[in-house]
Amino acid sequence: MRLQYPTNVRVIQLPCSGRVDILHLLRAFEDGADGVYVAGCMEGDCHFLTGNLKARRKVEFVKKILEALDIEPERLEMFNMSSAEGPRFAQVAREFTETIRQLGPTPVKGEKAA
Repeated sequence: MRLQYPTNVRVIQLPCSGRVDILHLLRAFEDGADGVYVAGCMEGDCHFLTGNLKARRKVEFVKKILEALDIEPERLEMFNMSSAEGPRFAQVAREFTETIRQLGPTPVKGEKAA
């Protein structure tokens, strides 16, 4: 089965969602992403025990930073799903992409100094 999700979704694989760093999330926005979501394993079912809980706390922290910067915190989300839930991953990708489309482009422009 081939999963269909928007072509503008970029998947970055990590061994555990707990490995995502606050700077990774902020850098994604700085580099021009209009929205970012973290897909982690089900709570209580993390191979690394608490990785997904750590990821959830990091996402919530960055959402507060975004809000303080007058950027909609809805541009960042975390979803818990099993690796066996491919169709759910595709559905979340489609729904999140639609949410971001409705919010419009991010006010952050990642202009790099030459």
